[in-house]
Amino acid sequence: MERSAQGSTGTGSPEAAGRARVPAQSRGADEYGEGADRTRCAPTGAARGEHTHSETPVPRPVVQRSSVRGQILDALRTALVGGELLPGEVYSAPVLGERFGVSATPVREAMQQLALEGAVEVVPNRGFRVIVRGTRELAELAEVRALIEVPVMLRLTRTVPAERWAELRPLGEASVRAAASGCPATYAEADRVFHRAVLALSGNEQLVGFADDLHRRSQWPLAGGTVRRGRTDLVADAAEHMAMLEALTAGEPDAAQALVRGHFTGPGA
Repeated sequence: MERSAQGSTGTGSPEAAGRARVPAQSRGADEYGEGADRTRCAPTGAARGEHTHSETPVPRPVVQRSSVRGQILDALRTALVGGELLPGEVYSAPVLGERFGVSATPVREAMQQLALEGAVEVVPNRGFRVIVRGTRELAELAEVRALIEVPVMLRLTRTVPAERWAELRPLGEASVRAAASGCPATYAEADRVFHRAVLALSGNEQLVGFADDLHRRSQWPLAGGTVRRGRTDLVADAAEHMAMLEALTAGEPDAAQALVRGHFTGPGA
C-alpha cells in the first residue's frame, strides 16, 4: 500500500524486476555494477532514443532467452518508477534492444504493453514517448484505488480468519525491507505485491487484476521528473502493512479497519 499513489508480469518478488535494467545511453561502462541491487537504483542519465557509433559501450545485462519479453517489461517498469525513463523523452526500441543485448522486437513488444498501461505513447518512426502526467492524474488514480480497495479490505477484516492473515506476514516483512533500502522502485514492487495478496483473499480475480493495474499506473513518474518519496515515508508506509497484519492476527478487526482507512487517506495518500 502506498500513500502517494506511485507497478511485472507477476514475478511475485521485489527483486525480479531488477534482473535486467535500462542502462543510461549516455554513460560509460565503468559506471555500472552487475548486481541487481546496484542497477535498480543507480543514478543514471536520460537516454534520448538515438544511437551513434561514438557512444561508449556499456555492459550488456544477462537476459534469459526463455522469457526475454517478460524480463524486458519488468526492467522497463522498474526504469520508469526509478526515474531512468523520463516523462516527455522518446526512446527507440533498437537502441534499448542494443543495450539489453537483444533484438528490437521484445523491446518493442514490451513498450507496446506499456502503451496499453498508459505509461508511454507511440511516436511514429521514432519510438515511444513516456507520458507526461501531473499531480491531478495521480490524485485521481489514488481516489479510484481507495474507492475500490478500501471497501473490499474492510470486508476482508471481518471475514478472513487470523491464520490466513498470518500467512501474509512474509510479504509484509518484505515490504519493510524494501522500504529500508530507500529505493522507490524496489518498494513500489513490494508494495504492489502486498496489495495484490491482500485483495486475492477476496477470491475475485477480476478485482485483483483491475486493482493491480490501477496500482501500477499510480506509480509512473510525474512531469518534470520522478517525484520520489523519501526513505522515512517508505518505512512509515510499510510499517502500516505490518500493523494491520498484527491487528488482524490478534483478532482486532476494528483496529485493522482504522489502519486501512488511514493508509489510504493519510498524508501523501
